[in-house]
Amino acid sequence: MKKLAVIALGGNALLRGDQEGTIDEQEQNTSKTLENLVFLLKEGYDLVISHGNGPQVGNILMRNDAGEQVYGIPQMPVDICVADSQGGIGYMVERMLRNVLNKHGIDKEVVTLVTLVEVDKDDPAFRDPQKRIGPIYTRKEADKLASEKDWRFGETEKQQGGWRRVVPSPKPVRISNEKVIETLARQGTIVIAAGGGGIPVYIDEKNEVRPAEVVIDKDLASSLMAARIGADEFYILTDVPYVYLNYRKENEHWVEFLDHKDTVEHLKDGQFARGSMAPKIRACLQFIEQGGKKSVITEATKLDDKKYGTKITMEYED
Repeated sequence: MKKLAVIALGGNALLRGDQEGTIDEQEQNTSKTLENLVFLLKEGYDLVISHGNGPQVGNILMRNDAGEQVYGIPQMPVDICVADSQGGIGYMVERMLRNVLNKHGIDKEVVTLVTLVEVDKDDPAFRDPQKRIGPIYTRKEADKLASEKDWRFGETEKQQGGWRRVVPSPKPVRISNEKVIETLARQGTIVIAAGGGGIPVYIDEKNEVRPAEVVIDKDLASSLMAARIGADEFYILTDVPYVYLNYRKENEHWVEFLDHKDTVEHLKDGQFARGSMAPKIRACLQFIEQGGKKSVITEATKLDDKKYGTKITMEYED
């Protein structure tokens, strides 16, 4: 049986931090990133691709806000905004990927699945919203919106005196249509799924699917999807070729191989930054703990050179 890999595209794969965010910029970035996946296809891998949506869904939320203030258009809830971003980005990734495949003479079908991801309604994260989303408001504006919409706000980390809405970020517990994703992928179709962490939903007392005003960590959702569809390998593509220990210190050094035990210890010791590398490490651990063979964190352009990338396995590779 061919190997199945899940590739989680980081935010920089679609949009760089110093760019305006035009569709031309995003398409160029996406094409360059997808070029690096060709070697996996040529090596016989079946692929499932996920992606981030941070800047894009943030822009959707700001358009929501502007539309309400200027034209009186009712704002849409977070789950609808995530769905909007997932469909739009998925379309872009699929179109760019079809062009890359055509360029290399690879005959593959590509499909984008708008994916619901279930969370536990009793997850403690619901009682402690921390994830900042949407535009920056003044304190007066934030207080008004909190009163009118029952939203919660937190002061921004980068702009003193600015306030942003905060929502919970519970752990994903199930990927919708996971059997469909696995079946399509095993048949050779490249599947784009669980974008932006998935559309957040929960199951209520009547066993009905209900929307959740939360955001789901994209790497955790991608890792869960990889485990649930029986993927052999899980890749997180970011902006560095390796994971570093003692980052930005005199004794900083990169690591190519990590086993489960050492990775857990490094995580406990605070080796990985809370807002950047730590969530990726947790996602990699989750994958191998649930039966995956190997997790890899690397830069997209280094994928075809196997000496690059930090490989995390249950035990050190021989």
